[in-house]
Amino acid sequence: MARFRIVGISFDHMHMGDLLRCVDEHPDAEIAGIFDPDRATMQRAIDTFGIPEDRVFTDFDACMKAAQPDLAILCAATANHADYTKRLAAYGVHVFVEKPFASSVADARAMIEAVQPTGKYLAINWPLRWVESHVTAKRLVDEGMIGEVIEIHSYGGNRGPLYHLADKIEVSREEVERQKPTSWWYKRASGGGSLLDYLGYGATLGTWYRGGEAPLEVTCVTDETPGIEVDQHAIVVCRYAKGLSKMETRWGTFTDPWVIQPQPKCGFILVGTEGTIASWDYADHVMVQTRANPEPHPIPAAPLPPGGRNAIEYVLDCIARGEPLTTGPLDPAVSLTGQRIVDTAALSAREKRSLPLVP
Repeated sequence: MARFRIVGISFDHMHMGDLLRCVDEHPDAEIAGIFDPDRATMQRAIDTFGIPEDRVFTDFDACMKAAQPDLAILCAATANHADYTKRLAAYGVHVFVEKPFASSVADARAMIEAVQPTGKYLAINWPLRWVESHVTAKRLVDEGMIGEVIEIHSYGGNRGPLYHLADKIEVSREEVERQKPTSWWYKRASGGGSLLDYLGYGATLGTWYRGGEAPLEVTCVTDETPGIEVDQHAIVVCRYAKGLSKMETRWGTFTDPWVIQPQPKCGFILVGTEGTIASWDYADHVMVQTRANPEPHPIPAAPLPPGGRNAIEYVLDCIARGEPLTTGPLDPAVSLTGQRIVDTAALSAREKRSLPLVP
């Protein structure tokens, strides 16, 4: 019998399939149940992982009572994260939320408050945290290779959220256009838009790279496309005590970065007092400059260690060892700073002015 029983709650986000694959491949874990109000959205996972019918539910409470899970993976629409987290906390389980954290700082704080009394983990997964180049960049920063980080440039996005399914299976342009009018990704009330989808990456990993430092002020401009009620392009400038940083989100890159890096490239450039690091999504190396060696040169991206090769493996390892989540972006405190940046950026875009960071 597997040591950890895991349920998948809501299939709004296509990453559910990727996360269930991590569960399926883990030697000490099993898919104890899956839930979504719409059974059809679960069919691909049912077929892929051979999930028996008695573990498939369209009723939330029936799923939780029957599965008796240790950990729940939540892949709901962003606006529903807080509600589902409260319901999961009532069952006393570890809660694993697929990015973004929440649709607002208030919701993020409510999620933290709901889980805290249970003594269980609340983990927020940012898939870029498991990219070898970005982890290598963090190690080099921590080793002092580029001195104090004073500037971050992040560019994050893809062709659009409907262009791929779990396991990065591609969807045709015609099918994407057919789905847009009804997809939650393109509904403001559901937490759609590129800013809420991707700014959390730059804001949260940026906070990780800066050792937890929060900006003083945020300015944001978003595009306005006729017929589309959410943004598909956002540019955010954060003013810190030392220097400025730019975080850009884009639905509509020329290519998807996991297939072919578009121009501009997706990833991070970190500028420090003693050097710079360019870390591109899915690259096998980072490019580094230092005062001793100012010519940009590659440093290989180190393989991720056992117990930390993906989010599920990492969280289950922490549970098994009884250790806190110390990997930065998964920590609600780090993600909360990222959420504060996201909220301030969204408000700045609406009010068309620079704003102090929301508390």
